[in-house]
Amino acid sequence: MKKKSLGLNAFFNSLRSILNLLFPLITFPYVSRVLSVNGMGIYNFSNIYVNYFLLIAGLGVATYAVREGAKYRDNKDKISEFSSQVFTINIYSTIIAYVLLLGSLLIFKNLHNYVSCILIFGLQIIFTTIGTEWIYTIYEDYSYITIRSILFKILSIVLLFVLVKKPEDYLWYAAITVFASVGSNILNYIHAKKFCDIKLVKDPNWKYHLKPILIIFASSVAVTLYVSSDTTILGLLKNDYAVGIYSISVKIYQMAGGLLSAMLMVTIPRLAMLFGKRRFKEFNNVLSEVLEILSMLVLPLSIGLIMLSEDIILIIAGNKYLPSVNSLRIISWGIIFSNFAMIFSDCVLIPAKREAKVLKNTVITGIINIVLNFILIPFMSYDGTSLSTVVAELTVMVMNGYSCWDIIKPVILKKDTLKNLLDSIIGCVGIVVVCLLCDIGFKSLWLKTIFSVVLSVIMYGAILILLKNKNAYSMLDRAKIILKSKL
Repeated sequence: MKKKSLGLNAFFNSLRSILNLLFPLITFPYVSRVLSVNGMGIYNFSNIYVNYFLLIAGLGVATYAVREGAKYRDNKDKISEFSSQVFTINIYSTIIAYVLLLGSLLIFKNLHNYVSCILIFGLQIIFTTIGTEWIYTIYEDYSYITIRSILFKILSIVLLFVLVKKPEDYLWYAAITVFASVGSNILNYIHAKKFCDIKLVKDPNWKYHLKPILIIFASSVAVTLYVSSDTTILGLLKNDYAVGIYSISVKIYQMAGGLLSAMLMVTIPRLAMLFGKRRFKEFNNVLSEVLEILSMLVLPLSIGLIMLSEDIILIIAGNKYLPSVNSLRIISWGIIFSNFAMIFSDCVLIPAKREAKVLKNTVITGIINIVLNFILIPFMSYDGTSLSTVVAELTVMVMNGYSCWDIIKPVILKKDTLKNLLDSIIGCVGIVVVCLLCDIGFKSLWLKTIFSVVLSVIMYGAILILLKNKNAYSMLDRAKIILKSKL
């Protein structure tokens, strides 16, 4: 198979994430003003509730399939056999998820007000399974799903402005959200035939696949404890209004963090393949590059988000969501910790088949997060949920890093890695200064935000170049080559 460029893959996957980012950025200011805060609370509670059953249906199959399937991608017969077995297991878990979801709606009376919205979000379960996006990750083919995303996002935006016009239209918003995220997954299943033949099989080789899948699944459950439990516990201890306010902070946090994690995701199949074939020198080189690029991007993103939290809230959601400003400032720190935690788990521990370590770390972190939520929410409300998330992300980052220290130590302690981190920290000081000056100098919200972002990027880049940062010079050289080719 032709080796694909990590840079090109990162571009396509980041472009797809930018589309996922632009969709709520375009639609959310409109929706948050049209729908009531309570309507947004019902929407977000239903979405989070269905995510638990999406987790059951997923069963850790996608992560396992990428790790194991990367070894077979050059042999169509073997990858077809492997994919069919994994897909069949995924179908069984999907059926179980639907049985549990429908049963919970019948048993728990306090969910009756959410039934319609939950059933709409429930369509994601089957379409996610049919989508088999792990096939595209194995083959590092991000161009197809990126083009597909562009088309479906555009259509979804049109539908949103046509169908969502009053406070009671949160069900239409839910349906459009589902359509935007998984509506094209039937096309995915058909297009996957290009790589392998996927079908249901009588014997999916349970004995071989089930144990590692269940360990990864248990880790995913633990992650959900500190990702989704915040909103659930907040809804139980407070009300739909508190959930609606907190949902703004979480939405922005997830969009910003998701953009960076998309760049990391493209390295997972490459790292899994290199580690599986014991090509450790190449593995360390790729991992070193990933860590340096991440530190160069995640620190300024988080600091910029902290400095511009109030402006971003006003632009995206309006005055009625201003109480979420402090919550956003707190949770923005979690972007740094969560992305490094993801590198240590998905890019190192999982390829090294240390999923049991990931499970242990995430279970401990999940328990800590739940305890902190019950302690902090009564006193700090949605600010408490943000703080508990940050503590959880910091905890799992430290534990994951410790669990793979023998692998990452040569990379982390490299002179270039440490210098790159220090350069980024110094560059962030420049961002803080720029944002403070723009806050003094501009009265217009839009002008202040635009100039803060543009000048911060210029300042940060200039500081990195003055410090002779090799990654900044590399990006500058690429930009020069592109400009010369266009002229």
